[in-house]
Amino acid sequence: MKKSVTLIAVIAAVQLTFTNFAFSQLTTIPDGGNKKASVSEQIGVTNIIINYNRPGVKKRDGHIWGELIPPGFVDQGFGPSKAAPWRAGANENTTIEFTTDVKINGQPLPPGRYGFFVAYNANECTLIFSKNSTSWGSFFYNPAEDVLRVNVKPQPADKSVEWLKYEFTNETPTSADVQLQWEKLIIPFKIDVDVVNMQIASFRKELRTDKGFTYTTWDQAAQYCAQNKTNLDEALLWADTAVSVNFGGSQSFHAYTTKASVLNALNRTAEADATMKKGLPFADENQLYSYARGLTRSKKNKEAFDAFKLNYDRHPSIFVTNLGMARGYSAINDNKKAIEFALKAQKQAPDKPNQDAIDKIVKSLQDGKEIN
Repeated sequence: MKKSVTLIAVIAAVQLTFTNFAFSQLTTIPDGGNKKASVSEQIGVTNIIINYNRPGVKKRDGHIWGELIPPGFVDQGFGPSKAAPWRAGANENTTIEFTTDVKINGQPLPPGRYGFFVAYNANECTLIFSKNSTSWGSFFYNPAEDVLRVNVKPQPADKSVEWLKYEFTNETPTSADVQLQWEKLIIPFKIDVDVVNMQIASFRKELRTDKGFTYTTWDQAAQYCAQNKTNLDEALLWADTAVSVNFGGSQSFHAYTTKASVLNALNRTAEADATMKKGLPFADENQLYSYARGLTRSKKNKEAFDAFKLNYDRHPSIFVTNLGMARGYSAINDNKKAIEFALKAQKQAPDKPNQDAIDKIVKSLQDGKEIN
């Protein structure tokens, strides 16, 4: 009896082993010699990722479009779909993913991962973005799962493309074209992103994470809004947070500069000037010099001189403060004093580019010219 039980156990083990062999698969190349591929692009903070399989022409020139890829929606003879588009590649269905809202040829599409299908026609192709991104090919295509359809005109290619590919072209800061290229045909579509609003939405999300526990991130978000003159009321709240004691920005000249920039964008000039004065005690010699230079460019000559003088008093007789005093005196039309400080700076130039620049400044002053 014991031997019989043992024999049964051995047979069962052998059967289990052969069963595992039957269902286990080694890794092989994709079916039909097609190539797996992916391509991605970032527009602003939006990531776009296309995963697809690349069929080859394989000496079927002139027999791809309209034959191998039949027009419109067809019954493929397998699966529940009796009117299926092309899978826009080979093997598994092609997928395209967007991490934020986008527009496809001007039509809105929410973020997500989509199955991508094409109903080919020589005059006009229908591009389909489907909620079903996991099925094999288009055998299980269901029009009820369509999220967006876009009609585009196919274009002839300059040269034949052996292996199907997707390529990003005509990139701008806010858009890019995607081209499906195969054999002698291109099927294009355009992706547009509202970069500024997507960036601000990303800031809002990230500032609620651990990234929001330092003044630099609040300052970064506020500065972006000031530079783009958008979302300014919220940007001012972000700037206030950046200069708060709790986050450490109350000791940062840069944070005060950002807040002043937001106030200037809101046309609250007096408040901006007062904010800059609060930040001046925390500026180093280079920051204070740059601030004063900005005042000269704005023709605020008296304020510029005061800032150059403050910098000189803190850091007496170094290159940048002597140069600053030369600019400050030139701004208030005291050419004699300007030459005096320029000559001091000339002896302290740290490198050849600065030496060349200060030599030109000295000559301009000696010729009686203003240097700002």
